[in-house]
Amino acid sequence: MKEGERGKVVLFQAEPSMKERFQALGMEEGVSIQCLFFSFAKDPIVFEICDCVIAIRKKDIEEILIELEEEKSSVTEQNYTILLAGNPNVGKSTLFNYLTGLHQHTGNWTGKTVESAKGVRKEGEILYQFYDLPGTYSLHSRSEEEREAENCLRNMQYDKVIVVCDASCLKRNLLLVLEIMELTKEVVVCVNLLDEAKKKGIEIDLEKLENLLQVPVVGCVARTGEGIEQLLKACTKSDKIGKERKEELKEKVEMYANDSDEKDVLVSAMSQEKNLEIEQTTIQRAESIACQVIHKKQDTKWKKEETIDRLLTRKSTGIPIMLLLLFGVFWITMKGANTPSDLLARGFEHLGVFLNEWLVKIHMPEFLIGFFMKGIYQVTSFVISVMLPPMMIFFPLFTLLEDYGFLPRIALNLDHVFQKCHACGKQALTMCMGFGCSAVGVTGCRIIDSKRERLIAMLTNCLVPCNGKFPTLVAMIGVGMVMLGKENSFLGALILTGLILLGVAMTFFISYLLSITLLKGVPSAFTLELPPYRRPQFGKVLIRSFLDRTLFVLRRAVVVAMPAGILLFLAGQIQIQGIPLTMQIAHVLDPIGRQLGLDGIILTAFFFGFPANEIIVPIMLMLYLSTGDLVGFGQVGELKVILQAAGWTLETVICVCIFMLFHYPCSTTVLTLKKETNSWFWTFIGFLLPTLVGVTLCMLIHLLW
Repeated sequence: MKEGERGKVVLFQAEPSMKERFQALGMEEGVSIQCLFFSFAKDPIVFEICDCVIAIRKKDIEEILIELEEEKSSVTEQNYTILLAGNPNVGKSTLFNYLTGLHQHTGNWTGKTVESAKGVRKEGEILYQFYDLPGTYSLHSRSEEEREAENCLRNMQYDKVIVVCDASCLKRNLLLVLEIMELTKEVVVCVNLLDEAKKKGIEIDLEKLENLLQVPVVGCVARTGEGIEQLLKACTKSDKIGKERKEELKEKVEMYANDSDEKDVLVSAMSQEKNLEIEQTTIQRAESIACQVIHKKQDTKWKKEETIDRLLTRKSTGIPIMLLLLFGVFWITMKGANTPSDLLARGFEHLGVFLNEWLVKIHMPEFLIGFFMKGIYQVTSFVISVMLPPMMIFFPLFTLLEDYGFLPRIALNLDHVFQKCHACGKQALTMCMGFGCSAVGVTGCRIIDSKRERLIAMLTNCLVPCNGKFPTLVAMIGVGMVMLGKENSFLGALILTGLILLGVAMTFFISYLLSITLLKGVPSAFTLELPPYRRPQFGKVLIRSFLDRTLFVLRRAVVVAMPAGILLFLAGQIQIQGIPLTMQIAHVLDPIGRQLGLDGIILTAFFFGFPANEIIVPIMLMLYLSTGDLVGFGQVGELKVILQAAGWTLETVICVCIFMLFHYPCSTTVLTLKKETNSWFWTFIGFLLPTLVGVTLCMLIHLLW
């Protein structure tokens, strides 16, 4: 609504507690409200409701549909709220994306969706609101995301539930279908992935399945959109199938009313149908239905998948293949990111010169020019030029491995080690997510059922390097090899892989320490579905990894880098006895840094780099060169000259690599830890653990050097 517009509430959807609150304020379907004005930040919005002036946040009224008085003819007449439910990894998010045109991230492993997503679709005069629920195996929830799915199914107001099933493993999916049917009769069964089932020699008798379940059943292929129109039609039809079956039996009873024998048989059929539903267990019913509707031919694809699984999960080949793939991803990332980063840096440099000249021409005060150019522009442009190229290479490669189904096999291979550490094998999945972004990895820990093991996974997620640390690690490895006179991208990728493995080993060690101290306990039961191998759609992978991951992480980094740049600029402008505040801090921290094989400037750079790891090395160079603004990496040889002139040795390079690998998480991850744990104590532990590891290792290296 715009300011001054008046309308009537025609659809009122909200969480039960929020709905009660709104009702207490007088908001109901049919009530007339008027938008009076917006706050200066455009949120909250001030409305007149029942002659009272009330301010409401945008997010709290997203599910309320208003019919404007002057635009009644253009308002949707029919509205449907539809939930997408189903087992993990059956294609719910893919179906959701096709239905709504959104880009909910999908992946070929169990538990990818950890919170509900909402989207809309308009077809003529019908407005559909879709909710993509986290995957769950049953309504008797265990993990956090399963509880969210269960709560939505039990408490939300909705018109239909689309239960998405995988055609290649329908028997297991039917368990959830039957459970949801006991909860509500407004069910539509969507049998997805028919193309994959066909390749495996599996055929589903959809018509017979519909007759047996007594609810609409639609077959589809969500990736291509096959069957989507039929699915939407099924959602708008009234639930007549079950009624038609009962009416048919009743009509036959009346038809043969004079034939007492026939009548007794039919009445008996009706009573038997009811008794079977009560007596048979859900598992027996699912198995009975599956046997009648699933027809299997000889499966040659499964034999191929079994052969691949044996290679990827065997002790002699699984770990080497995993390491080889990890090395390959890092080598391609390092080899391919240098030139684009250099081109972006030069482009931003030329643009910065132009902007600076323009600001001078319009007679902007010198302090403000420095504030905008040195405090905001240089930091932001540097983060973009350093982060964007490696992310555009790393994320698509990582997404390809994810879509193919490789990540769950990593979890399977590492579960034995995690079990020895009294942790959960699913931690391997969240650890892999942490390579892209630690905050995302912390959020992904919701897939772990046990609260104790979930906490262990969250607290140790920062022990593997995120994407923000990779550029610094790559630069430091390059400087170290130049110092040794060995410039080789192959060797550099090998060293980077070694650092990653050190992070993984430390994850095991700290997980074990936590499990015998703060978080004592034994490992819980481990169940993880190994999804079928699926050929990734390369075009979608490139687009999705760029839009959903690269831009998402880059946007967050830029948002936190801008305030950091302003703070850094102001600290450089404040002088005490003619010495900038940044150098004063460096002098105070220098004795501590020397004990760690570092110096005060390096620790100052880490301090100011708390919002974004990407700006740590530029801050170092700024302080070493006393330029007052950020300095780019340039060529590795130039960086080596600058650092050696500042007193760096090979020991310093190694200690910087170790401290970059193990230090406190960035501000975004800290806030995510607080949100997920809902505890400042565990947030502090998550902040402290990697820092203690880094300090301890650096002190040992300095003492042994």
